[in-house]
Amino acid sequence: MKKILFAIVAAALVSTQAMAQDEKSEQRRERKFDKTEMVKHRTDETVSRYKLNDKQAKKLLELNTKFADKMGPRGHRHGGRFGRPGVGRPPMPPSDAQGQRPEPPKDDSKMKERRAEMEKTMKEYESELQKIMTADQYKSYQEDQKKMHERAHRPRRVE
Repeated sequence: MKKILFAIVAAALVSTQAMAQDEKSEQRRERKFDKTEMVKHRTDETVSRYKLNDKQAKKLLELNTKFADKMGPRGHRHGGRFGRPGVGRPPMPPSDAQGQRPEPPKDDSKMKERRAEMEKTMKEYESELQKIMTADQYKSYQEDQKKMHERAHRPRRVE
C-alpha cells in the first residue's frame, strides 16, 4: 500500500514540474519584442564592454535609437542564443502534401540587394560609432566584430 501511495505522489510531483516548465516556455514565446528595450540593452552592453563614459553612452543611445529599425535584434541567427541549436532559427517554409519543401528562388538578386543594403547600413553605423568612441575603444570593437564574423562563417562540423 505504501509503495502505491509513494508512486502516486511521485507521479503527481513529476507532472506538476512538467506543467510548470511548459508555462515558462509559453511565457517566453509570448514575450513581445520591445524596440526600446532592445536599444537600451544593446547600448548598456556596449557601454560596459568598451567602458564608455556618460557622454559617450548618451551619444551611443541616440545612435542605436536611430538605427534600431535598420538593424534587428542580435543573437537570433541560425545558432540561436547561447549556442543552443534551433533556438532563434527562422521558421521553415511549410511543406506541400507530399512533405516536400519548396525550392529556393533561382534569382538571388533580392538577396544580393538586401546584403548590400545591410553592409551599407553597417558602414554608416560604424562610421558614426567611430566618432563616439576613442581610438582604442573602436579598435577593440573592430576586433570583436572580426571574431564574431569568423565564428559566424566557420564551417560546421558534420558528425
